[in-house]
Amino acid sequence: MERLILCGGGHVSLQVAWIAQRLDFELFVIDDRADFANRERFPMAREVLCMPFLEALDQLGSRSSDYYVILSRGHAHDRDCLEHVLRGQYAYAGMIGSKTKVATVMKSLREEGFDQQVLDGVYSPIGLDIGAQSPAEIAVAIAAQLIQVRAALGPGAVPPPKGPGVLCTIVEKHGSAPRGVGTWMLVHPDGSCEGTIGGGEVEYLAQQQAVELWMNGGTRMRKHYDLSHAAEELGMVCGGKIDVEFEVQR
Repeated sequence: MERLILCGGGHVSLQVAWIAQRLDFELFVIDDRADFANRERFPMAREVLCMPFLEALDQLGSRSSDYYVILSRGHAHDRDCLEHVLRGQYAYAGMIGSKTKVATVMKSLREEGFDQQVLDGVYSPIGLDIGAQSPAEIAVAIAAQLIQVRAALGPGAVPPPKGPGVLCTIVEKHGSAPRGVGTWMLVHPDGSCEGTIGGGEVEYLAQQQAVELWMNGGTRMRKHYDLSHAAEELGMVCGGKIDVEFEVQR
């Protein structure tokens, strides 16, 4: 699962966090102020790190599937966080700020030796241009951009984790099923899951069948799911058909 790392725990970050919890990101929040980096404020986060930004980023390390949203309280912190991020791995790096602030930060990083092509890959000012004004609106614009970037990278951008369980992968799709070929979900022996194959009835059924396959000592199977009739009867947006390959990892 992709990690979404929020550098800053202010008002916009909080709104982003509430949206991100519904978007299948593993959420991490960093801030050096205890009032803004705590479990009470961010109960949806996998981890909240109350410590200096660079120290926290060092502790988390970097992955090619990481999404960084830089929303700290000041230009200096934003610049330092962005420099740190650009020296590691990432799928997305976005920084909030006016055009003047962004230009100043980019000029500083060019002077540090960063290639212009790398700097051009930073999403800043962050978020899709939808005329957002309030923290909630800005959060929607940021979340939409995260979805856009993740969709462009495709389902294979994040390799499935290794470990005991049953890996469920969509290998064929027809119609309006919500997830595409290559999307995966790892079902652990206790029934808990990482990733998603679309949610709803199909995901629930696949989860139960994966646990059953594990318990019965099987190795693999393939299942066909047809939601077309249910979608028509219930007025659902997503119907379609998918084939899912189940592979046991022991």
